[in-house]
Amino acid sequence: MRHAHIGRAYFLAAIFALLGVLALGQMLRIQLSPQAAAFIKQGDRYAGEYRTLYPERGQIYDRHGYLLAGNATIYEVGVSLQDMRNPHSIAMAANVVLGLDYDEIFAYLNNPPAGSVYLVLQGFVPSEKAAELQRMKKQLAEQYENRGDPSLAGLDFRALLQRSYPEHTLASNLLGFVTREGRGYFGVEEKYNDLLAGVPVTVWVPQDPNRAVELPKVPKGTDLVLTIDREIQAAVEEILAEAVKDTGSLSGTAIVMNPKNGEILAMVSTPQMDLNKFWEYTETYKYASDFNRAIATQYEPGSVIKILTMAAAIDSGTVAPTTTYLDLGYYEIGGGYIYNWDKGAWGPQDMVGCLQNSLNVCMARLASQMGPENYYSYMRRFGIGRPTGIDMAGEASGRLKMPGDSDWYLIDLATNSFGQGVAVTPIQMMAAASALANDGRMVYPHVLYGMVNNGNQYNTPPQVLGTPISPQTARTVSEMLALGLERSESSGLVDGYRIAGKTGTAQIPTEFGYYSPNEINASFIGWGPLDNPQFMVYVWLEKPESDDWASLLAAPVFKDIVEKVVVLMDIPPDSIRQQLAGP
Repeated sequence: MRHAHIGRAYFLAAIFALLGVLALGQMLRIQLSPQAAAFIKQGDRYAGEYRTLYPERGQIYDRHGYLLAGNATIYEVGVSLQDMRNPHSIAMAANVVLGLDYDEIFAYLNNPPAGSVYLVLQGFVPSEKAAELQRMKKQLAEQYENRGDPSLAGLDFRALLQRSYPEHTLASNLLGFVTREGRGYFGVEEKYNDLLAGVPVTVWVPQDPNRAVELPKVPKGTDLVLTIDREIQAAVEEILAEAVKDTGSLSGTAIVMNPKNGEILAMVSTPQMDLNKFWEYTETYKYASDFNRAIATQYEPGSVIKILTMAAAIDSGTVAPTTTYLDLGYYEIGGGYIYNWDKGAWGPQDMVGCLQNSLNVCMARLASQMGPENYYSYMRRFGIGRPTGIDMAGEASGRLKMPGDSDWYLIDLATNSFGQGVAVTPIQMMAAASALANDGRMVYPHVLYGMVNNGNQYNTPPQVLGTPISPQTARTVSEMLALGLERSESSGLVDGYRIAGKTGTAQIPTEFGYYSPNEINASFIGWGPLDNPQFMVYVWLEKPESDDWASLLAAPVFKDIVEKVVVLMDIPPDSIRQQLAGP
């Protein structure tokens, strides 16, 4: 009897063992079958999704580390329909906090598009408004314990990053702005958009929140450090705004640059805009070139270009500073006549007097003596008629008519020599004049000081655009300009510092080719201290109404800027520097 029970036990054990083996085999067959692979793949499809993750945009700083462009957290406010309890409460809150139409939101929530599980109520909601809605949602949940009305259950908040400019209008013309689509427009934001934006990464995002640690970290965009000095930029903006107002000018432009290395310390163009409200761009600017006139607007500069004509004449050996001529008040060339700005004859003049009195006749004679080929060769070497390559979007090239062009005539040789019939941008004039302040070497103007990526900073080395004149010519013309300012007791002189500089008063050509007698451009370019130039300043007032001469319009603005610059750059007066330098 006992053996019979043992036999049945062995039999049952064998049966169960066989069933186990069969079950295990079936499991292995299913798991290794093509159908199993398809099911696994389908399951993975619903375990997560592929998403494109966009990096945080790189930040922009001034040379001392002040934040000029950063990123602020904003929110997309939406509704998860499966969690929604009271569409009335949500529509009411959206109306009160976000200003949305109650009826439209209520209808939208009650009649969502087919298949919808999530509805967007509003994107780009400021953090303070999102926080207010979050507080309301929490208070209602605590008060009613999620048992009934009212309820904001289902209201959802998704954090986003939006470009933020903490200084609002400061340096707006050179920074540019970023739209909600993440694209940079104008200035630095457009020029370095790819670096700032970083590289988007498409990754698999699991639905399981416990697997969040599996999400890769997307490297942020490159941070930029600019050559701009925030304090100098703010001071120049204040001075220029006051000058535009006082002179009744249409606009104003001012640039401060280090002529030794091309670093832009300040660049201002009016009007300015709050970059945080980029959608108001069309209300502020009529044309794209108006956004930053320092690089994008070309105009006839007038007499400031005489410094290049004189430099070319001296460098080519055409004249020396002591060369004299008899100024009769007119000069005949190409079948036309050139007259001085006052229509007067100035009698015997040397080349210092030629610059000091800004004599058109003198410049026409110099260009004529040099000849078209020689003269225009120097102008091209100075970079007139082509962009400098400054690292900002939207630079204009200017215009220099040349012999052989269909609209060039011999008289253009004369008029170009004193700034008529030639178009430049302020930054072109700065680059060209840097040769005079930097021993004959033209520097590349730039606003990028360095890039910061992965904790490492890579600085921009200074670059030389060319050497159009000799060091001796540069020092000679600078001294001539300084003497001219001092002898005429210019309103651009700065106490304690020797300055080289030149005014420019230019009538504005009309669309019919004539020059308007009532509209001018007033400019001034200068640099110093003369023995060791550390700054160069360009001022341009467009269509001022309070006076007719740059010496009374632009020169005082130059002086005001320099008086601020020497303090902020900690440049002692000449006498103190020379004492410190010793014998």
